[in-house]
Amino acid sequence: MKPGDPIILGNRSAAYMRISLFLKHRSPIASEYRQLSGLDMTTLAELALKDAEKLMSLQNDAVRSYILKANALILLERYEMARDIILSGLQVDPSSNILQASLRNLERMPSSLIRTRGHDRLERTDDFDCTLCLKLLYEPITTPCGHSFCRSCLFQTMDRMLFISPRTCAISVTLNNIIQRIFPQEYAERRSEQDSLINFGNDLIPLFVMDVVIPCQKFPLHIFEPRYRLMVRRIMEGNHRMGMVIRDPATDAIADFACEVEITECEPLPDGRFVLEIESRRRFRILRSWDQDGYRMAEVEWVQDIPPRDATDREDLQELTNNAAAHARSWLSTVKASTRDRRKLEAIYNVEAMMPNPQDPERFSFWLATLSNRRPSERLELLRIRDTAERIRRGLIYLGAESPGCRVQ
Repeated sequence: MKPGDPIILGNRSAAYMRISLFLKHRSPIASEYRQLSGLDMTTLAELALKDAEKLMSLQNDAVRSYILKANALILLERYEMARDIILSGLQVDPSSNILQASLRNLERMPSSLIRTRGHDRLERTDDFDCTLCLKLLYEPITTPCGHSFCRSCLFQTMDRMLFISPRTCAISVTLNNIIQRIFPQEYAERRSEQDSLINFGNDLIPLFVMDVVIPCQKFPLHIFEPRYRLMVRRIMEGNHRMGMVIRDPATDAIADFACEVEITECEPLPDGRFVLEIESRRRFRILRSWDQDGYRMAEVEWVQDIPPRDATDREDLQELTNNAAAHARSWLSTVKASTRDRRKLEAIYNVEAMMPNPQDPERFSFWLATLSNRRPSERLELLRIRDTAERIRRGLIYLGAESPGCRVQ
């Protein structure tokens, strides 16, 4: 409504910075207790800088615009530019305590982080070059292995390499053969190390700590935390699968049961985030878990229901499943006929498309439970149950409690 209002611009810039600071100082493990959504701290700081610059163009004699711009630059670690803005602001208001304090804080920073004017320039060597673009490092990021790259180069390379094909980008055979011949043992160790990061084996799986998922679900997922972006890149080089788990509110620890999901679609965004399409597959019990590069890995035991004891029990279970399937189809038909909202109809059709063959009672029992919107504790209990008939009965009870116009998830 008022895109050029100085007060609104200044307040929005300050709000962006407060949220960015909150995310910057937030422990990564905290997201397991309360999930984050929205923009990351760097994007928020850039938006704060944009508003501060616009405010400065409208009121270049107002000291607040210099304070906001300097603080945004400090959040982005552009310290020398922040120092210049602070000095310019002190020319407008030499008595500003906030700008004076900011200048003192910058002057106390290590010289390796900030170089003030008048100091001798460092000698230019290739130590300061990005090994991807072979130019001077711009907004450098240092990876856990100690190498530094331009921020844009690193994100662009990782996003492109995620779907790279051997036909379009082959390994440098000559260089690869030289390295293997000169350093055979170390090369073998590197191969083993790399394989362990993307090929976990049958009983190891990376965990995404968010919510309870049960088999036969399909949903989108937005990945923006750095640790999970790394995890997704590694998963996409391997089997495209991970586990989804919740922190059990009863124990304040990772829940003992979870579900394997497969990434069926993966869209990398320019800033390093991912938009995923997920389908849940099978459940497992977590034997132990540990931290690996910021995200969790787990040793798991795959779980199935206890099979019927004899032919009579199998027939009874199949009859129950067939009756439940007929009831579910009738319920879906009623819901579709009474729904006018296009998005709700699309959700209903998506759930219907996930319906498994009733000849697989265990898998069908989970799908039946997805027709109703259950609390996390109820979904977790469904994962723990190993009685197929009991799960079907619960699904029918849940379905009976839903009205035809309810939202299907």
